[in-house]
Amino acid sequence: MIGRKSAIVCSAVAVLSYCAYRYHFAEMATESTSDYKSASSVYDFTVKDGQGEDISLEKYRGKVLLVVNIASKCGLTKGNYAELTELSQKYADKDFKILSFPCNQFGSQMPEKDGEEMVCHLRDAKADVGDVFARVNVNGDDAAPLYKYLKHKQGGSLGNFIKWNFTKFLVDKNGVPVARYSPTTNPLDIVKDIDKLL
Repeated sequence: MIGRKSAIVCSAVAVLSYCAYRYHFAEMATESTSDYKSASSVYDFTVKDGQGEDISLEKYRGKVLLVVNIASKCGLTKGNYAELTELSQKYADKDFKILSFPCNQFGSQMPEKDGEEMVCHLRDAKADVGDVFARVNVNGDDAAPLYKYLKHKQGGSLGNFIKWNFTKFLVDKNGVPVARYSPTTNPLDIVKDIDKLL
C-alpha cells in the first residue's frame, strides 16, 4: 500500500514538474535577434533546443547548413525524412549539418511536443534529420527571428512567406543563406549545390 502511494506521489510530482517546464519554456521556441534585418549571418541568432536550452548558431561557424521546417504528418514527410537521413549519413564526416525546426503551422501536421515526444517520434520514424530544435512558427508576426532572416535573404517566387512543410534553405560556410528550395524539392537534388559550398 505504501509503495502504491509513493508511486502516485512520484507520478504527481513528475506531472507538476513537466507542467512547470512547459509553462517556463512555452510550446514555441524563442530566439534572440528580434531585429533580424540587422543580422549579418545566421551566427547572430540563438535558438532553443528541444529541452529549452539556448543554442547559439555560432557553434556551426564554418559549416554548410541546410535549414528545414519539418513535420510528422505531412504527405512529404516520408520522402524527406528518408532523404534527409541519407544526406546526414553522406556528409557525416564533412563540414555540413542539417538544422531541423519542427513546425505545426501547416495543417497542424507536427503535433509532437518538444523533448522526449519529439525524440521518440524521430527514433520510431528512423529519421536522422540532423540537429533538431524546439518547435517554431515560420510565418506571421510571431515567426522565429531566424526564419524572418532567412525569408528576408531568400524570398520565395510567390512571396517571402513559407509555403508549406519542408521548405529548405542552404547556408554557406560564412553563415549566409545562398539558396531556397520549395517543399517539393527532394533533399538529394540539393547535393550538387552542397558540394559546391564544401
